Amino acid sequence: MSKTTLIIGGTSGIGAAVLDALLARDHQVLQLSRHPESGIEHPQVRHERWDARTEPFPSAALPERLDALVYCPGTIRLRPFERLTEAEWMEDLEVNLLGAVRALQGARKALNAADTASVVLFSTVAVQTGLPFHTSIASAKGAVEGLTRALAAEWAPRIRVNAVAPTLTDTRLAERLLSHEAKRTAAIERHPLRRIGTPADVAKAVVWLIEEAQLTTGQIIALDAGLATLRTT
Repeated sequence: MSKTTLIIGGTSGIGAAVLDALLARDHQVLQLSRHPESGIEHPQVRHERWDARTEPFPSAALPERLDALVYCPGTIRLRPFERLTEAEWMEDLEVNLLGAVRALQGARKALNAADTASVVLFSTVAVQTGLPFHTSIASAKGAVEGLTRALAAEWAPRIRVNAVAPTLTDTRLAERLLSHEAKRTAAIERHPLRRIGTPADVAKAVVWLIEEAQLTTGQIIALDAGLATLRTT
């Protein structure tokens, strides 16, 4: 029997790569996003609209059973601390943390209907590595890491809950940080592995957590090319 996965934010970037990787594993996919019309047409994918910031979670759209949930929406707001407004802090929390909370609460019954299910959330390398101008996003994603560990304990043994923490990844969301060759080269040189991430890199880790990592829960998987822990000079 094929698995059924809910992806929130699967129309571009990492989310789209995760969707493609799961289709290759014969998953049925329900994809929720603000712009479902942008999603790929595929017989194993159903698209529905949901704005994680402002709209009630569409529980009625879910199948009876979910084998996995992947929450992809995120922000990259890099700004000096003193210039961040309260509204901007709240937007980062809404997108990164509270949207995930709404999705998890709304999908709990369907996840619990599976024999065993997997949840994958997204953090960032900036939580474990102090980086200038990352205060808002690091705070929001730090909350996601706390949610990951606490919920993994609460939902064990039936539902595994993990997160991945990528470094800068070559997506549309990060395009202004990689907008010309000098920026891209500088970003590459900051990483011990001398590369930045691709959506496919991250998707492979997400699929591993869903399909293979049966002994893994409550973990934050670093996908950071060594940035958080290694120094080569």
